[in-house]
Amino acid sequence: MSSSSSSSAAAHQHPHHHHRRQGGGSGLVPLAALIKEEASTERCAGGGSRICARDEDAGGSGVCGEPAEEEARRQRPLLRYGCAAQSKKGEDFFLLRTDCPRPSTSASSSAASPHPTFAVFAVLDGHNGNAAAIYTRDNLLNHVLSAMPRGLSREEWLHALPRALVAGFVKTDKEFQSKGQTSGTTATFVIIDGWTITVASVGDSRCILDAQGGTVSLLTVDHRLEENVEERERVTASGGEVGRLSVVGGAEIGPLRCWPGGLCLSRSIGDIDVGEFIVPVPYVKQVKLSNAGGRLIIASDGIWDALSSEAAAKSCRGLPAELAAKQVVKEALRTRGLKDDTTCIVVDIIPPGQTIRPPSPPKKMNKLKSLIFRKKAKEPSQKLTKQHSGAGAVVEIFEEGSAMLSERLGPDWNGGHTFSSLFTCAICQVDLEPSEGISVHAGSIFSSSSKPWEGPFLCSDCRDKKDAMEGKRPSGVKVL
Repeated sequence: MSSSSSSSAAAHQHPHHHHRRQGGGSGLVPLAALIKEEASTERCAGGGSRICARDEDAGGSGVCGEPAEEEARRQRPLLRYGCAAQSKKGEDFFLLRTDCPRPSTSASSSAASPHPTFAVFAVLDGHNGNAAAIYTRDNLLNHVLSAMPRGLSREEWLHALPRALVAGFVKTDKEFQSKGQTSGTTATFVIIDGWTITVASVGDSRCILDAQGGTVSLLTVDHRLEENVEERERVTASGGEVGRLSVVGGAEIGPLRCWPGGLCLSRSIGDIDVGEFIVPVPYVKQVKLSNAGGRLIIASDGIWDALSSEAAAKSCRGLPAELAAKQVVKEALRTRGLKDDTTCIVVDIIPPGQTIRPPSPPKKMNKLKSLIFRKKAKEPSQKLTKQHSGAGAVVEIFEEGSAMLSERLGPDWNGGHTFSSLFTCAICQVDLEPSEGISVHAGSIFSSSSKPWEGPFLCSDCRDKKDAMEGKRPSGVKVL
């Protein structure tokens, strides 16, 4: 099995029967110098710790020679990350990138100024083979970015992310299913832009936030039929059957599964043989950290079947990110043994000027969470709330988990920018003739409640997929 990495990006399957860490050098340097250094320095996996330093941008880029106070205002947190894994079936994959460019719209930007960047971390836990996990690792980010409107300011870009993530997940699923392969995958996809964290997930790979102050919070929802009542109701309402595996004599064993197919999950990418009521529409949550920073733990269910969120966070507190990831895997194996592929990414979001994340004191009272985690705003159009000054404060900006595309892709809003062109499919981005677009708000294809003048619009293939996911026609039936 082969793997490769550089100091700026890595996308791997984890190795068989041994740990592997990702990392690189350290130091706080200007972005231009960092990019030059990273372009000329290739590091192999297991190279130690890594610190990424970037300037905060507000529609522009940090440029050498700015006044000190301006540079300080623009400065972003440091990111230090580690990844550790052990393989049982070879179906876990992960993505590590810290240099993803975001187009700048600032008039002060120039060709000599580096584009503002964001970081992406993802865990993909495949099943029934690894094809879906590999395809998702290699294509999901591009599909998300292709769904983003052009010419947005940074704040508008962050507000557009939740819908672009939905479109990107659905497009990835649609394109992979067109290949006719029957594997599937979970996907927990984390975008970090400055102090803002946006997480999209399907399946049961999980992302948790260990904020300063010791409060551990879930940034994902487990889409397991056994535990998620709302998802069970959605699947059965869409035409699926939920039950346990029956054995000789009529006894039922194991967790709840969806039939046909026998999948324990209600959302995934791929799984063409299970039915379209197993949807790729992600739960999305967006939060903004205070400048105290925090730690993310992103891991497959090989970790979470062995450790609670609190136990995972507690097991690695006080350790740098690369050692923390290894410690979480070690603790999971000690608790349960190697029953499944086990992958863990730890990302420390560190205030500028520091090189390590300050240790979090143990949480003293449950009610502390209500003081640290502020009220969320579900509307994507709501402006970013000003961060609170309390240590470890986190502002919830957006949270939505509906499986209905009409609720996730519209109505059009983006501060004057349309989310998708009037004649472009909101999911797959193909060009449409004026008479081809079908409103995402249209009812069933058998209904007369269609409102074709309200965008965004879908092509006929994406409209068919939407109807199948919502149980409005049998899965796999092509409507003429």
